[in-house]
Amino acid sequence: MNLITCHIMEEMESFIMKKEKKQTLRKRWGCCHTIAGLLLSGVLLSMASGAAVTSAQDEAFLISEISDDLFLRMNGSSWKEECPVSREDLRLLHVLHKDAEGNTLEGEMIVHERIAEDVLQILQELYEADYPIEKMRLVEEYDAEDELSMEDNNTSAFNFRYIPRSGKISKHGLGLAVDINPLYNPYIRYADGTRYLEPLTAEAWLDREAEFPYKIEEDDLCCRLFKEHGFEWGGDWINLKDYQHFEVPDEVMAEWGM
Repeated sequence: MNLITCHIMEEMESFIMKKEKKQTLRKRWGCCHTIAGLLLSGVLLSMASGAAVTSAQDEAFLISEISDDLFLRMNGSSWKEECPVSREDLRLLHVLHKDAEGNTLEGEMIVHERIAEDVLQILQELYEADYPIEKMRLVEEYDAEDELSMEDNNTSAFNFRYIPRSGKISKHGLGLAVDINPLYNPYIRYADGTRYLEPLTAEAWLDREAEFPYKIEEDDLCCRLFKEHGFEWGGDWINLKDYQHFEVPDEVMAEWGM
């Protein structure tokens, strides 16, 4: 074999080796692209899934005007002719909430339109924090009887009525107060040696030092959120205690001309 032939063979071997290396690199690069693509797809799918969950959750927290069908149920029940708040002033909230066992439930509540956004945000934050609320049904399911609703531990807001033993309209009657888990957080007042308790079946939960589910305390999330949004808590009152109750302060109502 002469030198020319040897040189030609060496060049051919070098060319073949370079080609094989390029093909190997292409395979590796293609593999890396495939893996990166799969990883990116997984991230995007995860993000999309998370966004879908968030979107679906947000869609469950809604504010709507009072429909004709709903007002037919309310008229003469929770809403009465002497009510100073019109149908147009009220809003229906649809929310999700969790009970003490962690079950996710749907809830509804009617409030004044001035506090609708605040209350919706509070209830959404409570849901996201797994704060327990046992029931949240419109008082029409209890024939607008506040005592029956409270005895069933039903969280509610608007219900036109007067404050017991007075001629003053309750802030619930204006849609400016919310009662949370009322059975476990009763109203207590003493007058002329007589104790007034609402609901009447709340005797077992008068001891506020005891531990039990659904109890509202000053430092818990529910109380903090309502206060952050400008509400008063009945548990802070001196002459009586209304542990279930959060309301718009009188001075704010005065600013609103109410």
